[in-house]
Amino acid sequence: MSKRGGCLCGAVTYRVTGPLRPVVACHCVQCRKSSGHHVAATSCGRADIDISGEVTWYQSSDTARRGFCGRCGSNLFWDGAGANLSIFAGTLDGDTGLALIGHIFCADKGDYYEIADDLPKADGSDPDLTTMVKAP
Repeated sequence: MSKRGGCLCGAVTYRVTGPLRPVVACHCVQCRKSSGHHVAATSCGRADIDISGEVTWYQSSDTARRGFCGRCGSNLFWDGAGANLSIFAGTLDGDTGLALIGHIFCADKGDYYEIADDLPKADGSDPDLTTMVKAP
């Protein structure tokens, strides 16, 4: 089963043909600055996504870049080292069947909100939350 998504104006679309990781909320400063709040992202294997349209990439650190639509500004992707590409969950079309499983970089969260759920929380990165789990 494939999932589709894209930006607000439709200039960039994508199709994911493989599994999606559950959603993780990232509260790091870069995610907050680029989105206006925290980011909720899933991910997929790089070979499992087909992107159409022109993604504008911003090198946000020495180890990662962020992909967005140059026309409407929609944040779409976070691309770091590894086999997966992170996808901003809100850009998926329709029902996703995904669930939020935890929070990372909680030490960097904004002072104007609380994380009020009982999901796992990490002060920084947490590979247990963000690594794609392969089906048996």
